[in-house]
Amino acid sequence: MDVLFSIIIFTFLISLIGFVGALTLFLKENLLNKIILFLVAFSAGTFIGDAFLHLLPEAISEFGANENNILNIFLYLIFGFAFFFIFENYINWHHHHGLSHVDCSKEKNQAGEKKPIAYLILFSDGLHNFIDGLIIAASFLADFSLGIVTLLAVAFHEIPQEFGDFGVLVYSGFKKIRALFLNFLSALAVVFGGIVGYFISTSLEGSLIFFLPFAAGSFIYIASSDLIPEIRDTKNPQKATLNFLIFLAGIGLMWLLKIYSS
Repeated sequence: MDVLFSIIIFTFLISLIGFVGALTLFLKENLLNKIILFLVAFSAGTFIGDAFLHLLPEAISEFGANENNILNIFLYLIFGFAFFFIFENYINWHHHHGLSHVDCSKEKNQAGEKKPIAYLILFSDGLHNFIDGLIIAASFLADFSLGIVTLLAVAFHEIPQEFGDFGVLVYSGFKKIRALFLNFLSALAVVFGGIVGYFISTSLEGSLIFFLPFAAGSFIYIASSDLIPEIRDTKNPQKATLNFLIFLAGIGLMWLLKIYSS
């Protein structure tokens, strides 16, 4: 039970990273509006980097690189991608698809509703945090020191992603305080994942082979369908170039985290 208590405490500390967006509360509204698209670009990069440099390699490493396992992993990835395509287009949000290109300072779109990307971000990030909880639990059950190392790796990985997610939520129409609160609720999924991981540790391996590529598929869909179209849709070549460089910076940071956490 001491291990379970450690898992709950440490995963709760990880969930507090969801409040990292609070740093932007000290920025003036005009300045925040200017950097929102940069946060969207950064978030797109971290999503792509996380999918291809963390989640998929982790799935392949855990379950082996034989042809059958690779096929299953990519089938689950396609399922995750397709699920989020359906989720966005056919659950009451089809008529809102695509981000309207309006001033980021507006809290709602013309229909008075939040943009669908906000809900996709919250759902996919919650799933990712749940997976992190499973991984943290498995690490602590194997060895306490390994659990601490895994915890630190997850923390350094979550900070840039949560910051980018907060920017997307604000861009999608949520007020800053509400965006922080919802981001934290999504981050709490890591605690739930840690508890579930503790109690199903014997079958955890079989669960991860589904969750890891499914989450990767959701990240690829959100980045390619909703985030990247936003940062490329500018007639200013300088802004377009800067957005692309920030996008690459998000990928680069995920790559560095992969190297130093290996």
